[in-house]
Amino acid sequence: MRRSLALLLALAACSRGPSPAASPSAAGVPRVGPPSGSVVVVGGGAQGPELWAKFIELAGGPDALIVDVPTAGGDSIDMAAAGRALRQAGARNVVVYHTKDRAVADADSFVAKIANARGIWFDGGRHYRLVDSYMGTKSQRAFEAVLARGGVVGGTSAGASILASYLVRGAPSNNNNIINHPQYLAGFGYLRNTAIDQHVVARERLPDLHDSLIVRRPDLLAISEDEGTSWVVRGDTAEIIGRNKAFVYNGRDANDPGRPFLMLHPGDRYDLGARRVMARAADGTGLTPAFVDGLFAPWRDAARGGATVVVARAGKVLVNRAYGIPVQRRFQPETGVPNFPLGGLGAVLDDALGGAATPAAVRRVATLGGAQRLQYDTASKSWRGAVDDLYRVELGRFVVAPGAPDTNRVPSVFTRVDEAGRAGYAVYGTPDGKQAAWVRYPAQRTVVLVVTGDPQADARGLARQLADRLLR
Repeated sequence: MRRSLALLLALAACSRGPSPAASPSAAGVPRVGPPSGSVVVVGGGAQGPELWAKFIELAGGPDALIVDVPTAGGDSIDMAAAGRALRQAGARNVVVYHTKDRAVADADSFVAKIANARGIWFDGGRHYRLVDSYMGTKSQRAFEAVLARGGVVGGTSAGASILASYLVRGAPSNNNNIINHPQYLAGFGYLRNTAIDQHVVARERLPDLHDSLIVRRPDLLAISEDEGTSWVVRGDTAEIIGRNKAFVYNGRDANDPGRPFLMLHPGDRYDLGARRVMARAADGTGLTPAFVDGLFAPWRDAARGGATVVVARAGKVLVNRAYGIPVQRRFQPETGVPNFPLGGLGAVLDDALGGAATPAAVRRVATLGGAQRLQYDTASKSWRGAVDDLYRVELGRFVVAPGAPDTNRVPSVFTRVDEAGRAGYAVYGTPDGKQAAWVRYPAQRTVVLVVTGDPQADARGLARQLADRLLR
């Protein structure tokens, strides 16, 4: 019965082609997103305080009734822990809502406890469990009613994919390589004519939507996001927030060169209905691609070892570029995969070890802020890493409350710098400022990270020119 219902819904969704909601409609009526309320789509993994804070804000604040739905977790659900992350993030009125019994999900007495909810949060696990438990029931209609009264519906990992109209990786198994399962193709549809994937960088999934879905359904808008990253959707307007990247397939802007998608960063805004970029975080800052490319032009020559850079301000990523690094396997971002020797920057990570490089301490630091591929060599006692991971460490180590310039102490390995009247803290790959730079301007909530494979690169000079351009 469960699979039959899911199959009928999926076939109906797939056979009709583009839904009426995906066609041009009256001015002001969203084509993709909810007519009222908000949808928050998170890519799994470590979720920073900035994401929880946004979700709670959209629900109406800490006292709003928020419903945590852990059902996708199946037999692994710890009911005592369900909703804990929301509570730790400041939500004071959290209800856990879980059943595997469709009759219970369709009972008025069960649904009544979320009648006044302002937020619904779907935890991760396996998407098909959400379909089996709730699709077509009064519970599903109660979830939708939260949007209708201006609240927020969100989720992470499997709880993100279920928010779309087309369900990817929904197979009733633990095989995540099955993109399209004929009995589980329909999601809850809070984003219409849309498919959602997650964990895409951490689990090297970037080609999958193109190779297994878009070629079959060219009408669909497909979006994805890496771990710790979110699409925050109101109407057809989406903003990327978090610590990593997001991606669009079948958009109307040109794809990134040589890739089947367009990459977005925290702070970028996208029109899901028009399928076009609305604004980039760097717009109006002076950090144009031409300026940054000019600074790093010498490192386009791969023989110089390559160079990567991140510039971020107030949680928005203004620059995230790589030079002289070949295209990586499965389109992995060049700013996140090749690990360079960090030299003096590794002292920041050493400081976070807490005194001893035990295996447990190394694992903790290597995943700080959602970092994915930092490496520690026990023989040389040195670190290797990429700018993407260092940026995640920056957020996880120092900026632990949204809106705060600095909420943890600055390690002594950073030296004070005063440049052009700006007070900051810096550490470099070498004592004379070569190869790599990590420069922080707490008052401006700005960080500049430069990591290269060139021992002669003037990282200090590059970082200063970027800061001068941004903070002048």
